[in-house]
Amino acid sequence: MVKLSLQDKILAFMQRESYAPMTAEEMIFAIPVKEEPMHEFWDAILNLEQDGYIVKTRFDTYGLPEKMGLVAGRFQLSSKGFGFLIPDNKGNRPDVFIPPRKIHGAMNNDRVMARVDSRVPGRRPEGEIIRIIKHANSRIVGVFRRTMDFAFVTPDDKRIGGDIYILRKNFGGAANNQKVIVEITEWPTENRRSAEGRVVEILGYVGDPGLEILSIIKQHDLPLDFPDNVKRAAARVPAEIRAKDWKGREDRRDYPVVTVDSEDARDLDDAVYVRRLSNGRYLLGVYIADVSYYVKAKTLLDQEAEERGTSVYLVDRVLPMLPQRLSNGICSLNENEDRLVMGCEMEIEADTGKVAKYKIFPAVIHSHHRLSYNLVRSILEEGDKAAREKFADIAPMLEEMRDLCRVLQKKRARRGAIEFDLPEQKVILDASGKPLEIKQRIHGLPEAIIEEFMLAANETVARHLTMMQWPCVYRVHETPAEDKMEGLAKLLQSFNVKLRISKNGMVRPKDVQDALAEMKERPEERLVNTVALRCMRQAVYQTENIGHFGLAAEYYCHFTSPIRRYPDLLVHRLLHAWLKDPDLTRHLPALAAESLEGMAEHSSAQERNAAEAERETVDLKKAEYMLGHIGETFEGVISGVASFGMFVELPNGVEGLVHMSSLTDDYYEFVEDRYCLTGTHTGNTYRLGDTVEIEVLQVNMEDRSIDFIMAGENEGMRDYIKTQLGSRSGSSSVRNEAKKTGRPYAKRGKGGIGGNKYAGFGHRKKRRRR
Repeated sequence: MVKLSLQDKILAFMQRESYAPMTAEEMIFAIPVKEEPMHEFWDAILNLEQDGYIVKTRFDTYGLPEKMGLVAGRFQLSSKGFGFLIPDNKGNRPDVFIPPRKIHGAMNNDRVMARVDSRVPGRRPEGEIIRIIKHANSRIVGVFRRTMDFAFVTPDDKRIGGDIYILRKNFGGAANNQKVIVEITEWPTENRRSAEGRVVEILGYVGDPGLEILSIIKQHDLPLDFPDNVKRAAARVPAEIRAKDWKGREDRRDYPVVTVDSEDARDLDDAVYVRRLSNGRYLLGVYIADVSYYVKAKTLLDQEAEERGTSVYLVDRVLPMLPQRLSNGICSLNENEDRLVMGCEMEIEADTGKVAKYKIFPAVIHSHHRLSYNLVRSILEEGDKAAREKFADIAPMLEEMRDLCRVLQKKRARRGAIEFDLPEQKVILDASGKPLEIKQRIHGLPEAIIEEFMLAANETVARHLTMMQWPCVYRVHETPAEDKMEGLAKLLQSFNVKLRISKNGMVRPKDVQDALAEMKERPEERLVNTVALRCMRQAVYQTENIGHFGLAAEYYCHFTSPIRRYPDLLVHRLLHAWLKDPDLTRHLPALAAESLEGMAEHSSAQERNAAEAERETVDLKKAEYMLGHIGETFEGVISGVASFGMFVELPNGVEGLVHMSSLTDDYYEFVEDRYCLTGTHTGNTYRLGDTVEIEVLQVNMEDRSIDFIMAGENEGMRDYIKTQLGSRSGSSSVRNEAKKTGRPYAKRGKGGIGGNKYAGFGHRKKRRRR
């Protein structure tokens, strides 16, 4: 077992059922820690209190927040003024609703502590923020607007919670209607509602080409380039494998290993190999770029990668986690090049898909072919004779890959893995960044082959580290909240489909899978799938293994993409340490539990931040694309309903709002438990999943939103509706917030369902995250 830090010892002691608040002096003898350096103990107590993990009472005793009616966590502020506190180490603890009058100056993503009000009825607890533990928004991007001797900056992120007040001396040379970056100098308080700041960077005038993408990058504090010292460190990395690099590695260069990825991929971090063994099993080899060999812990390259946490794939560019000399060079498994890898070879039973034997080891491979998904598709599905002849040396292996993929798919289906068929889009841009086309991403057999192989390797590595009683950075996905599962069960019951929920409110992935399977090919299938997806929590990284609900996996980690994900790099280091010396006690100083947990938590936060930035750039270009289609009519599917209208998704993935005020044939009411809008006189109903015909009314580029109206409105009515909506674009900021947070559009009787396609566990490639 990993040695506990002093902070962990103190927390573990206080979490005992028998613990009652005591002074620090009493804890020294009760834990005991009297053998530890006393200054380290007092530092640990102080840090735990400052970080909100423990609370000091007026009697100088210490207790846990949750035992005292308090909760600490991350605050999510909505554009409507209310918010939610997401508790630390959630477990089954629900989010805490914070009404506007009880926010007390907290801003979006701040770490806060709140007092929970047990008197408020309802399942979801309500609370009041009593302390801001750590501010999250020290720099904000917005539009500068001057008024006499002062100015305000209106944040691009509508969830920031108010304009930033700027004194004249802090203008920094900014002019009206410029996008700027403001550094906060004074935070909001009870007596001062607006934050104060100073302009530290001018990005350009609103409307300048490329400014909106740059604003999103800056708003999310994403790095545009690498520091010079990191570039110099990367330049010192050898461009080719040297003789000394072979030490301790197995030679797999004679295996016909291949990479399979998209045509435009440059960072090839995984290669695969399959053959049928004489015992009837499949041998699956998954070979992952050994980035940890080149990026050593605590070096400049490592510190930069840790801070970034992930590569970011924006609509028009990639912001890599590692410099290109590594990500596209020595670490990329390029065709016809020898490369260092960490191998995971598995013998898989042909009838069950079970991993009967495995081996994890460092190796050298030689990628025989750089294949694309479309090329594999042409060989396996389209019968392209020319492609089969060109790749005759590996065509039989590709067929075995197809067969093994189906075996693994059946295995996951048997254990209850939940599959959502989520359409994904790619915006095609011209050289100037103008959107030309929105294409549907294909997820067919070739994509499934690589996904299944990566999942198998990830599970095998996670299981191995667990069985060895070694630490691991797991990829975990919690069981959905009880109230959401009960809501889904109620909906399914209305279609005579039963979702089994145990007496303690727990549900198994297999039961969800079975219920969704019963809805296949039924008119309400999309409705049920949409609601089920909303029930899912977001997958995160942590050192405590609680399994992966969506995959129905007991053990799961990320091992297969160390070029672009920092947790994968950490897992590689753990494997190298184990291979060097399986005696964990000799590695304890380098594998401190709190260090790994901190890096896992930071990686989760960076992943969320990157996903938001990616979505925002795509939404920006989708809105820009629709500027050329105003007045045109399309058929779409209702993807969300709310008290203020309904969202309609077009076949190209563009989503727009049909505002309630634009439904002119009747007065409509939002019926939350039926996921629909119903006319009070006609009984006409618009329900989640229904197909409707709409017309594009207007596009608001400032908040990247699109307004639709029902097709067939006359010219006069269109003009009237546009006048009524003005530039508000109909609660679009609420829609955008729902996409970012994964929450329904509103709460407390003003709610809505739908509109968020991302629930935090997708597939393994760049646009999907399991």
